Amino acid sequence: MSEKPLDTVLDDLTKLYILLVLHEGPTHGYGIIRKHHTRTGRSLSAGTLYPFLQKLEQQGLVTSEDKPVGKRPRREYCLTRHGRRSVSQLLNRFASITAAVFESNLQVCASCGCKVYEGAHMEEINGKQMVFCCHHCATAYQNQLQNRTDN
Repeated sequence: MSEKPLDTVLDDLTKLYILLVLHEGPTHGYGIIRKHHTRTGRSLSAGTLYPFLQKLEQQGLVTSEDKPVGKRPRREYCLTRHGRRSVSQLLNRFASITAAVFESNLQVCASCGCKVYEGAHMEEINGKQMVFCCHHCATAYQNQLQNRTDN
């Protein structure tokens, strides 16, 4: 059975998310699974998580230690100094890529210059369709135009 084209990308995003959770601080595997589900609404299998954590540990990016929790210990995972540095660089690169994707979908308010991702207020002024972040900015813009013509 062949892999769906986006499966690899989604697997990579899941791994990025695991790194993000570890970047927030030490946690055990179940904590990562729970945070992933709470924040994304998607389940993360132990079969995906633990082999990835083991690989990170082999690469020196993560350390693990058994910590007492209740009757049995839980293995807690923590980024090493090298791991924190590497994950910070990766997150910065991902943020730049994400910003570039969203930047292409932004509109700029003609009045205040703020960037609007969705729900922009549109008005036709002097025969030209214009973008505003809200009705108030459209009114302010029209008042500015009126003041210029009055003076």
